[in-house]
Amino acid sequence: MIKVRNLGFSYGSKEVLKNISMDIAGGSVYGLLGENGVGKTTLLTLLCGLKKPKEGTIDVDGRTPYGRKPDLLADQYWLPDEVSPVSCSAMEFAKRTGCFREKFDIEKFRAVMDEFEVEVMQRMNAMSAGQLKKTYICFALACNVRYYYMDEPTNGLDIPSKARFRNALVKYVPEDASVVISTHQVRDLENIIDPIIILDKRDVLLNAGLEEISSKLYFDYGTALHNDALYLEQTPGGCIQVYPNESGEESRVNIEALFNAVYKNKELIKAMFSQKVNES
Repeated sequence: MIKVRNLGFSYGSKEVLKNISMDIAGGSVYGLLGENGVGKTTLLTLLCGLKKPKEGTIDVDGRTPYGRKPDLLADQYWLPDEVSPVSCSAMEFAKRTGCFREKFDIEKFRAVMDEFEVEVMQRMNAMSAGQLKKTYICFALACNVRYYYMDEPTNGLDIPSKARFRNALVKYVPEDASVVISTHQVRDLENIIDPIIILDKRDVLLNAGLEEISSKLYFDYGTALHNDALYLEQTPGGCIQVYPNESGEESRVNIEALFNAVYKNKELIKAMFSQKVNES
């Protein structure tokens, strides 16, 4: 369990995060959403210990990420949006780097690379941006860690590779792992991310699973307009509407529509999904 309590961070005089509290459980793939500049990447780097909180605390199963203790470092992986080419083959990179990780599985690396259709003997500095991104994703999954922090992992991937990424997460991530993915490409990931965290400037607007979201909000894909719609978007042949679920009927959550409904009705949504965070 990752516990974030009253977290604050600033770049000089520019405050980015303030009073952020949330829990991140194991066995889930969290989607971290928010507008540009709200601090999604900053939050991920704080979670993995690359930055030190100015205020508040982060507790990862009793450990502080910024302490950079070997046992925690060995059990987490940070995948940034931009990855660097290396002047060696993918296999050589995996062997050289994987030897520092106790749970690294070179055969899993081969298997995932094969599924992504990337040649393991290809030099990384000769790869396209998409191939390079896939190589780092394969390496991350072969590390078998408990905490994955991924910033825009589908950027640069073609359509087939995005599908392979979704399948690989389901197939290769350990069942008890905590995965936090920051993304603007919600359609790439909406079949696998659950729960959803929506971050605002200095606030958490939503941290809830799809089941809870569906129980409190109804997603209507019909043509009749609803008077209580919190968000409405015209589509060919109809519209998508989001409104309070008064009937208890289930509906399919549309994450883009959810995001827009949350941002248009911040205080209402926060009240509907009041964050019950255990301060212990």
